[in-house]
Amino acid sequence: MPRFLVVGHLVEDAVPGGYRLGGTAAYAGLLAHRLGWETFVLTAGPSDPPEMAGIHLLRVPALVSTRIRNVYEGGRRRQSVLSRAPELGPELVPPELLGCEAVLLGPVAGEVPPAMASLFAGRLLGACAQGWLREVGPDGIVHPRSAHCWDAESVLEHAWAVFVSDEDLAPHEAPAVLEQWSRKVPLVAFTRGEKGAEICYRGQWCRIDAFPARTVDPTGAGDVFAAAFLIAVHEGAQIGEAARFASAAASLVVEAEGVAGVPERRQIEERLAAYPDIVCR
Repeated sequence: MPRFLVVGHLVEDAVPGGYRLGGTAAYAGLLAHRLGWETFVLTAGPSDPPEMAGIHLLRVPALVSTRIRNVYEGGRRRQSVLSRAPELGPELVPPELLGCEAVLLGPVAGEVPPAMASLFAGRLLGACAQGWLREVGPDGIVHPRSAHCWDAESVLEHAWAVFVSDEDLAPHEAPAVLEQWSRKVPLVAFTRGEKGAEICYRGQWCRIDAFPARTVDPTGAGDVFAAAFLIAVHEGAQIGEAARFASAAASLVVEAEGVAGVPERRQIEERLAAYPDIVCR
């Protein structure tokens, strides 16, 4: 059974009346698990969420979880970090997991040092850039951070793929940043929500439309896209096929609240069959 490792905080997303599970580690880890992969999540927090049953949680004990409030207005998201669990350093990765078939670095608030990427040089390593492209003010409000202000080279030097959304790059920065990254890493995926995604593989760009969906909660779509893309490639899909698989998976997760929408393989295959004309062009 192939092994999938996600590094990043499991998040408690603030919702009316309490909290629910979120974060790249949750969405990507559950997706890999539901696709039949043996899944490991390196995280930090005070307890193991019951929703992650069946997944190997490598949890650094902590007094608090990372808690985030997401507010969507006009198709855009405003975030506040209410509390933050400890950093996840390279020394916390067990030696036996250095050979995982696929690895996804998924920081939500800078908790994964970019140097973590060097541990997985030569592996199928993906990196979700969003957690490095945010800074948290004294009041907890999350503000965009210029792509030029984080140690991208430490990630790009070792990653096979970088995943980033149009929420994470300022419009005036995006074209130059994407072009720069595409010269340093084999694959760059720029996800744009209902506008689909743009993929650059070894210097060649293509785009894919979003699959139709009844959006209930857009949180987690990019995380599911990233995990599904890596898994599809490892299972032998060409880049265009992997983009279709990832886009279909992302369209399903938004149709339910939180991680409840993370799909199984059968659901993804049914959506792919329902929309054969949605391809990477």
